[in-house]
Amino acid sequence: MAITAADVQALRRATGAGMMDAKKALEEAGGDQEAAAKLLRERGLAGAAKREERENTQGAVALFLGADHLVGAIAEMKCETDFVAKSKEFVALANKLAAALAGSSEAPETVAAEFNSEIEELKVTLKENIALGRITRFETQAPHVIDGYLHIQSERGVQAVLVELDGGSVELAHDVAVHIGFAKPKYLSRDEVPADVVESERATLEAISRNEGKPEAALPKIIEGRLNGFFRQICLNEQDYAKDEKKSVSQVLEGHKIVRFSQVIVGA
Repeated sequence: MAITAADVQALRRATGAGMMDAKKALEEAGGDQEAAAKLLRERGLAGAAKREERENTQGAVALFLGADHLVGAIAEMKCETDFVAKSKEFVALANKLAAALAGSSEAPETVAAEFNSEIEELKVTLKENIALGRITRFETQAPHVIDGYLHIQSERGVQAVLVELDGGSVELAHDVAVHIGFAKPKYLSRDEVPADVVESERATLEAISRNEGKPEAALPKIIEGRLNGFFRQICLNEQDYAKDEKKSVSQVLEGHKIVRFSQVIVGA
């Protein structure tokens, strides 16, 4: 018999299953609502739609680096609880996804889509709203190098960083990645900071300076100095280096350049 939209909706209301799961169950059960509901229960799919509405701010991130340090990838998996986030199955899938991303020349979104069925299976097994989070893939050629940093907490990665350097050593790229993990820059250089962000900060700094009673004639210089301090907080190249605050990150690079970086923090 033909399965109508009304049939699917009725089964969804009765079981809380997702639309495609409900339709498939009805097709297999020949349109029998009770038999379809039984199938959904047996497969752990009843209530799946309700899980989709639950907040999933916990999770795990995985980092994969190629042996030649010319490719690297980050994969984030999202879930509801710390308990699931550190489970072996959940962490293993994040690691598998990161390795697949690094090992494929296809678009990251295409590679990630191949894991949809495994993610769906994990939802059923662990009974949480599990979803793919952010994904990143870097690939380069010598003399550029790629390295990263993974911060592990409660048996799973909670922060991952990738860095590509133009020249320099793998060790230097790793040190910069560790710094990023600590300092959490938002941009590589001040040229990347959006104009509206700069103007908003400038207006705030002007209001602060005026409220402090600074002389009108001195305001432009004071605001510019404070704006430079703002850039040193958010721009990687200008930040004080975590291992030696007497130097900036750009000074530590000794002429080498950071091409790009990516940072993924669980819950951020």
